[in-house]
Amino acid sequence: MSKNVMLALKNLTRQKRRNAVLAIAIAFGFLVVTCLDILVTGMITNLEKSITQIAGGTVMIAGYEKKALENEDEKIQPVNIIRDRDYVKNLVEKCKVDYEYCSRYTLSMGSIIFNGKKSLCSVYGRDFSEKEFVNSFQIVQGSLENLNEKNAIIISNKQAQSLNLEVGDELIYSTSTIYGQKNVCDLKVAVIYKENSFVSSNQVYADIEFVNSVVEIPEGGYTTFTIFLKNKNKQVFVANQIENAISADGIPVSSRIEAYKNYPKNPGKGIHKQFMDKEQVWEGTKYGVETLQDAIPAIAVALSVVHTVCTTILMVILLIVMVGVSNTYKMVLYERIREIGTMKALGMTGKDVKRVFTLEAVFLCLIGALAGFVLGILIMLVLHYVPVSNESIAIFLNKGHFSFVLPVSSFIEKYVILICLTVFAVRKSAKKASLLSPAEALRTLK
Repeated sequence: MSKNVMLALKNLTRQKRRNAVLAIAIAFGFLVVTCLDILVTGMITNLEKSITQIAGGTVMIAGYEKKALENEDEKIQPVNIIRDRDYVKNLVEKCKVDYEYCSRYTLSMGSIIFNGKKSLCSVYGRDFSEKEFVNSFQIVQGSLENLNEKNAIIISNKQAQSLNLEVGDELIYSTSTIYGQKNVCDLKVAVIYKENSFVSSNQVYADIEFVNSVVEIPEGGYTTFTIFLKNKNKQVFVANQIENAISADGIPVSSRIEAYKNYPKNPGKGIHKQFMDKEQVWEGTKYGVETLQDAIPAIAVALSVVHTVCTTILMVILLIVMVGVSNTYKMVLYERIREIGTMKALGMTGKDVKRVFTLEAVFLCLIGALAGFVLGILIMLVLHYVPVSNESIAIFLNKGHFSFVLPVSSFIEKYVILICLTVFAVRKSAKKASLLSPAEALRTLK
């Protein structure tokens, strides 16, 4: 077998121009697919990261208390609150979840007012001591050191511009408590960050205990516990594990199975329905366990579409190239008829001849594909350092830059497809060469 490999590699040095043209064609195909696959997968991954940041994590656990109804016609209003600061965190540790970090936040919806101007916003109460969180911002103005003040906030650049805000300005925040009563407070701009989407532009961040005092959540309480998993592919497993653990403690919890059964395309909606349904009755806190995929199932669909599109493009390009490979090796067979006859007369079997032909074509295609792959990586490395200021695609960027993700399994699959197509393309020529008799081949005149 090693002799066949060496002979196949040696044959690649013959007809260098023709082999180079074929290799370039294959390299171009892999270059296009590599750049497309890496770039789009990177953009989708950045989108997922942005949404993860907006949602607060990969797995989210929210708590709700049932508000007593004064009459049967009153619309149910579950109160979003978790009073026990450590229960969910201890549960996560008990389940031995492999995470990057966990966090708690309190969400409040309202409006900010400055110099007669008003803007709707979502104020997230966060723990500013969490380095992973505060370091995720692309700061435009201000400093993280300014967050030491109790009512300090982090606000988006777009919202600051619309209200003509600068670092140090004080504004009024109008909101409702978790029980529906109106409340106001003063906020002070400490940091202005560059938003990456129209959604995050309306997000304001403040100290969690300060927000708790405004919306009447007891100290140490919060509305949602979030987990950033190291392996995002395990989010469904972890969510089911936590849901089962809560249920085992005899505490009311959502049913993910029921949510998927009733809303298979949007299980997040199914989980929320379990808290809004008037017929649902519980005492104390009922927990809802949701994943990023539940909340935004389109992400998984988008990644699947990207993979399918890239594979389809590669197949089209390779099929065109394989026509050239097939025709080329028909010519190679004609050119080497007497050579084949000589080798077979010296003892080479038909199987060996077939292997040499096939290996030569496979090596040629692999070399071209490897060249296209490496060139694609180099192009993406250069593109990564080019700043992009287009706000319409900001949510697909990582702090104003394209980033790329190398889907290893996807490229292995593409190489397997390449090898299979190459073997198929030269199959007829290789078989014909293996069946040539030495006498007939040596009598052939070219």
